[in-house]
Amino acid sequence: MRAALTVLALWAAGLGAAAQFGKMSFAFDLFAARYPAAGPVGVGLLVSVVGIVGLVFGTTAGLLVARIGPRRAIVVALALGAAMSALQCLPLPYAALFLTRVVEGVSHLSIVVVGPTMIAGIASPRRQGLAMTLWSSFFGVTYALLALVAPPLLAGGSLSALFLGHALWLSVLALVLSALLPPDPPGRTQEMGGILAEHLSIYASPRIAAPATGFVCYTALYVAVLTLLPPLMPPAMQAGVAAGMPLVSILVSLTLGVWLLSRITAVQLVQAGFAVGALAAALLWLCWGQGGPMLAASLTLAAAMGIVQGASFASIPQLNAGAADRARASGAVAQLGNLGTTTGTPLLAWLILHVGPAGVAAFALPLCLLGIAIHGLQSRRRR
Repeated sequence: MRAALTVLALWAAGLGAAAQFGKMSFAFDLFAARYPAAGPVGVGLLVSVVGIVGLVFGTTAGLLVARIGPRRAIVVALALGAAMSALQCLPLPYAALFLTRVVEGVSHLSIVVVGPTMIAGIASPRRQGLAMTLWSSFFGVTYALLALVAPPLLAGGSLSALFLGHALWLSVLALVLSALLPPDPPGRTQEMGGILAEHLSIYASPRIAAPATGFVCYTALYVAVLTLLPPLMPPAMQAGVAAGMPLVSILVSLTLGVWLLSRITAVQLVQAGFAVGALAAALLWLCWGQGGPMLAASLTLAAAMGIVQGASFASIPQLNAGAADRARASGAVAQLGNLGTTTGTPLLAWLILHVGPAGVAAFALPLCLLGIAIHGLQSRRRR
């Protein structure tokens, strides 16, 4: 029972980490009104800077977590995130608010590195696939919940209810996890080598790097398609596709994905998900303009990416037995995952601008095939 509660608390911490992005997305217009001189680009940077921290320091965070201990890292990260969220309720100058977002990026990165590392160590082998797939759903679940609660909380034009609620959520979880998590083992604060050498060591390893090198294909594809595909649909279908794709992704990941993880390895399931995604992308291109088949292809693509998402996180403990290597793998996932989310949407937007809706297939199909090929190469290297 304690293990299950700890896994749920870590997942709840992941929800809080995702809300570090989501709260700013839903409050975008309020910040734009508060900082008119910053313009849309400046306010957009307030949203994205958290991800930029992960892009630059993701692997470094994995190294530091392995050095200082995951319990200490996540409790401090949650407390730090709570403090920043509370500060953001104040009428800060833009530069000060930007600084709180940078600090929040450090908090976010620590949570998303420690979360899967600790869950992998706490869950029993029989439940590990379910636990890791549950963790992988934290972004989608958070945005779905915020879509329900954020608009009424922000309706009066004040940030306080949403941002103080977020601060309270993180504070409570810091206390809960400080009580639930086992103490960090002594003697694990070994000196790190050079940062460059450590990075090269991580990405040279076919076990530590494999989850991340496949995950970057997923993040580049999924975030871009989820953002840009619905507006290309006929008006009557846009709302259904926009709401249906993330829901289908989560549901399929937590049901079919978990069932399949008990029958094949996580890497095999990632490759299978990419294969179905490639077929769905091709079908979307062939059936463009035909309502029913186009909708089916879109939802199939989302379902396939849900499979890839859950199985990618499940592959971290399957490929890495030690906690230190799992932390390094999680850091690499955070780093390359942010690389995908940063680059995927602009690239797909460029393709759509130049070749139209066919750009979706031209974007998705090569990424799915690349994901299959990367994992095939890493598997051969491990053998």
